[in-house]
Amino acid sequence: MDLRSAAKGFLAFLLSVPVLQGNGDLTARGVEYAPKTPSVTVSPSGEIEEGSSVTLSCSSDANPAATYNWFSNIRAYPSREMKEGQQLVFRPILSSQSGQYRCEATNKLGGNYVTYSINVNYGPKHISVSSSPSGEIKEGSSVTLSCSSDANPAAEYTWFKNNQPLLWGPSQPHTFPSVRPEDRGTYRCHAENKYGQLSSKTIIMDVQYAPKTTSVTVSPSGGIEEGSSVTLSCSSDANPAAEYIWFKINQSLLWGPSQPHTFPSVRPEDRGTYRCLARNRYGQLRSKSIIMDVQYAPKTPSVTVSPSGGIEEGSSVTLSCSSDANPAAEYTWFKNNQPLLWGPSQPHTFPSVRPEDRGTYRCHAENQYGQLSSNSIFLNVTYDPNTPSVTVSPSGEIKEGSSVALSCSSDANPAANYTWFREHEDSVKASGQNYTITNITSELGGNYYCQAHNAIGLHNSTFLLIKVCIQCLKTTDVALTTSSSWTTTVAVRGIVVLLATVLLLVFLCMRRKRASSKACGQGGRPDTVEE
Repeated sequence: MDLRSAAKGFLAFLLSVPVLQGNGDLTARGVEYAPKTPSVTVSPSGEIEEGSSVTLSCSSDANPAATYNWFSNIRAYPSREMKEGQQLVFRPILSSQSGQYRCEATNKLGGNYVTYSINVNYGPKHISVSSSPSGEIKEGSSVTLSCSSDANPAAEYTWFKNNQPLLWGPSQPHTFPSVRPEDRGTYRCHAENKYGQLSSKTIIMDVQYAPKTTSVTVSPSGGIEEGSSVTLSCSSDANPAAEYIWFKINQSLLWGPSQPHTFPSVRPEDRGTYRCLARNRYGQLRSKSIIMDVQYAPKTPSVTVSPSGGIEEGSSVTLSCSSDANPAAEYTWFKNNQPLLWGPSQPHTFPSVRPEDRGTYRCHAENQYGQLSSNSIFLNVTYDPNTPSVTVSPSGEIKEGSSVALSCSSDANPAANYTWFREHEDSVKASGQNYTITNITSELGGNYYCQAHNAIGLHNSTFLLIKVCIQCLKTTDVALTTSSSWTTTVAVRGIVVLLATVLLLVFLCMRRKRASSKACGQGGRPDTVEE
């Protein structure tokens, strides 16, 4: 046996020798040594959830027995802060207590330690949404929405727009490469793991853009009656909100940028085509035009005649009626205040105007909102004189030395002028409608006629024979002569008729005798012959 082996055997012997204790008891005393590397156990085992009770137990092989101290590098237990005891108890454990803990085992011979990590699991906390860039976002720019939360294990995210889920998948952040107006809205995210879930507050993604789809509306729509209240409204999809400029028939209106615009009592002159221009700092856009159709009863109807002035018989003449009305008026024509069956259409044309068409005309305009009559106009048809007629006073034979009055009349427009002539004489006997011959003589008898003439033409009357007698029969003598002649005529006619009747009777009697003689010669019966 070598020296080393002998020493080991002696040492073993010394350790096996009982030692006498202070109380007089003899006990076996082992070899003293410093703590071995401690070991840590956790109860309950498995995953640690926030709010549960957790106990960490530390143990180490040491002689003499070790004392234990716990140290932590987290906020709950600042570094070098010591907690004594073999066990470290959390009631309840908090998410903030996740971290590394060190258990130190010491005795008089030294110390040793071990580090143990606690991973506390918990549902999402402190969830928030952010937008990059923040503030104003212009259409077409790139925008990223991010959602963050404190959770263990890490949360998965669901996005919502205007409280409607988006199919973006659980990953985040989400990027809009070219943001559009329709992406504008309120967004929030929902964080979830197996320990819980939590929704963020909403964030507004304010996408700004120039006006789009500018349009004009009129209320009430359709036919608008004069005097009613009418509102014109311009709308546009724009952010920021657009200002509006109004136009009527391409002329700008000084209505200011606000809208809608209201006509408290709309007038006919407000009728027209309207449009608006929407603008903001990003651009501008015009609306399509809209017609505001103000409807009203006829106003100021008037009648015109074409051609104007004097109208000659046989020419073509047109009567027209006009009125400011909406909807367009229908017209009724009157002549001398009597309605004409011309129908509602107009103008009315006389292809060949006649004298009887002359008169006073007016029209009556009417639509569903009212009616009104025009002023009157006189249709003056001019024509040459008709064949004149001549009268004489006294009538019949004219006694020499008396006065004779001749009168001539003719229908003409303009009124005719009259000239008197005697047959076979070229000189004018007199001018004027009436011609009086005083102290007439037989030499002044004969055929007279008058001539009627105006600017259109002339006509001569037929001849009027004036017989001048020196001694004319009185009226009573003429009457007696006429009565005697009539009696004589009647008597002659009576005699003629009587003679004709006698001759007829003789003729019939002679025929009857001839017939009787013939019958007797043939042996006829007497009664037959008699018959």
